[in-house]
Amino acid sequence: MASRTQTRAALPVDAVLNLQSRAWLLLIFAGVLLVVFVVALSVGSVSIPLSQVIAVLAGGEPDRATWATIIFRHRLPRAITATLAGAGLGISGLLMQTFFRNPLAGPFVLGISSGASLGVALVVLGGGSVGAAMIAGVGFSRDLLLAAAAGLGAAGTMVIIMIAAHYVDSRMTLLILGLMIGYLTGAAVSLLLHFSLAERIQAYVNWTFGSFNSVTWRQLRILAPAIIAGSGIAFLLAKPLNALLLGEQYAVSLGVNLTRSRRWIITATALLAGAVTAFCGPVGFIGVAVPHLCRSILNTSDHRVLLPGVAIVGATMALTAAIIAEAPGSNIVLPLNAITAVLGAPVVIRVILARGNAGKVFG
Repeated sequence: MASRTQTRAALPVDAVLNLQSRAWLLLIFAGVLLVVFVVALSVGSVSIPLSQVIAVLAGGEPDRATWATIIFRHRLPRAITATLAGAGLGISGLLMQTFFRNPLAGPFVLGISSGASLGVALVVLGGGSVGAAMIAGVGFSRDLLLAAAAGLGAAGTMVIIMIAAHYVDSRMTLLILGLMIGYLTGAAVSLLLHFSLAERIQAYVNWTFGSFNSVTWRQLRILAPAIIAGSGIAFLLAKPLNALLLGEQYAVSLGVNLTRSRRWIITATALLAGAVTAFCGPVGFIGVAVPHLCRSILNTSDHRVLLPGVAIVGATMALTAAIIAEAPGSNIVLPLNAITAVLGAPVVIRVILARGNAGKVFG
């Protein structure tokens, strides 16, 4: 306790005020997230009063028994999935933007999304009778097969990148390698699409739209630990990430092991982006937009502040996109990636234009 008091006293008054204001902002972010989470349980094709949602979550009985079924079987898994996915994408996007010092870098810059897409394409477009059975739809088995295919594709890409990171010191070389993997897998998917049946093409296109609706409680037992593990690694990397903002030579002078830090950054990103893509599809723009939004609002590049910030704001944006995609009051479900693009693209455009110089994004 005394050490905390001494540290606080040693800080300039302005620094203490900044820390306090940012802590309050994070608390406000968390409060907004909680409100949006409850709203996500309330709205949909069937509208449920907020008071009834809170009663169900508190263990009470709603006025209509079907409301509890809707909340626990459908909306709560969807809301938890969106929260985890948004947090994971926000954190992984921040890691990649810092690692590559590129304001347009996102969680899928290493080709992880492309590898997952190829895995799904091989099953859906080239799976023969297996693909046909999937298109016919067999509930959980179909969703699990898609997740397994995407997970294996993302894991394969991760292995390639990790091997390359062991022999390559240049971040730019890794970035180019990720882009080339994306082009190669994209070419393979294009060939599969060209020779596939129309119904299989439609099944694959539906997966590329992204969705939080298909994740079940059983699948959350896999998704949640992966997101928690990846986020935990990222939070442990806060100090090395701060040092990397000032350049690799400065980081080395502070005792940062660049090779080890690089491996852990890639591992965390692969866990987060790979898990989200496997279960939710290639959800775009959240990982690119959220770090910019948090840097602007929190007015800092300190990862000790940004990491919790992007996790909370990413979760909030994902939940908001999920609510809009459900088109409350109707039976229509809009493509999730269309909504995240509408929410995320203006943020990136505004931040880059306001800065006037992409390099200042990290200042």
